[in-house]
Amino acid sequence: MSRQGFCPTRLQRLMETMAGYVGRGEMPGIVTLVSREGETHVNAVGNKAFGEADPMRRDTIFRITSMTKPVIAAAAMTLVEECKLRLDDAVDPWLPELAERKVLRRMNALLDDTVPANRPITLRDLLTFRMGLGLVMVHPVRYPIQYAMQEAGLAPRGVAAAFSNDELMKRYGALPLVHQPGEAWLYGNASDVLGVLLARRCGKTLPQVLQERIFEPLDMKDTGFSVPEEKLGRLATAYDKDPETANARVFDEARGGRFAAPPVFASGANGLVSTIDDFFAFSQMMMNKGRLGNARILSRLSVELMTTDHITPEQKGRSHFFPGFWNERGWGFGLSVVTRRESLAGVPGRFGWDGGLGTSWYADPAEDMTGILLTQRAWESPAGPAVNRDFWTAAYQAIAD
Repeated sequence: MSRQGFCPTRLQRLMETMAGYVGRGEMPGIVTLVSREGETHVNAVGNKAFGEADPMRRDTIFRITSMTKPVIAAAAMTLVEECKLRLDDAVDPWLPELAERKVLRRMNALLDDTVPANRPITLRDLLTFRMGLGLVMVHPVRYPIQYAMQEAGLAPRGVAAAFSNDELMKRYGALPLVHQPGEAWLYGNASDVLGVLLARRCGKTLPQVLQERIFEPLDMKDTGFSVPEEKLGRLATAYDKDPETANARVFDEARGGRFAAPPVFASGANGLVSTIDDFFAFSQMMMNKGRLGNARILSRLSVELMTTDHITPEQKGRSHFFPGFWNERGWGFGLSVVTRRESLAGVPGRFGWDGGLGTSWYADPAEDMTGILLTQRAWESPAGPAVNRDFWTAAYQAIAD
């Protein structure tokens, strides 16, 4: 006799908890998915925008921002399996702008106070965010490298940049690294560089690479870097916080917004839109060790490598993100991996990542469980909003056995 995935009474508690955020006016609508032991529940509550009556639906399209990163990493591993890229080879042949890097003597050094890089940047460095450049979590901004990245348009952002792949790499090539390649973890920027690498290595655009290697085989028909005109009615409005009133304000409209037309730069870090069912297909592929139905995207060993913690204790000690970030997690290829239990949802081996405009995905092999939370209310701190924490608590308390 098969096990029951969820307790119906406790599953109702999850749905009521999410509905409470809509009822209190904290966000216009939410779509969630929880799946365990073959039992899947999707719930849509509220509307796609404040002040409108168009309801959230199962096929509503969301900006998934940093949930793009694991998708890009999976695409990169398809090239590794085809021996078109190697994890520990230098990326210089396809990204010559990154050759012969200079490295700051210390994080707060002037931009010309550098030493030569000990070695080239590799594909493994990009996948594990150890390329030596990324988000410097020091606030307020005070270091020369932070100002330089802002001026160059390379500071992390929630939408795609407005320049080409070649221009992006020219700007990266003009900056020193913060750390020696492979020595420390810095969030974010490596995924944009990885996207350029995939495009150049394949001789195609990044949207074409992902369409052929990920989206088409997994039937992710609503996932991409923009939303076609005929689907714009399904795109939810995105919100952030007005600093003066603390109320929600429109960050990105559906029609006429940033995703209503193909971007100049297809961001491998935060550029995708998707739906709950499309991303569930990607999650199922990862949970099934690279396979979904008759489609084999990756080998079992590639998925296991992607979902292994690659950051050493010493590297975590010098890799600052936000307080407590490394307490219960590590980092694989483009995604987070839980390493110890410190919360209800903190099951070791659980992997996934979040999106700064209000999305979250994790897969848990030990519990045979996937959860996806889709909102469009931006995070206000790296620690994540209450709705995120409550979704995962409510999802795990609903487990039947």
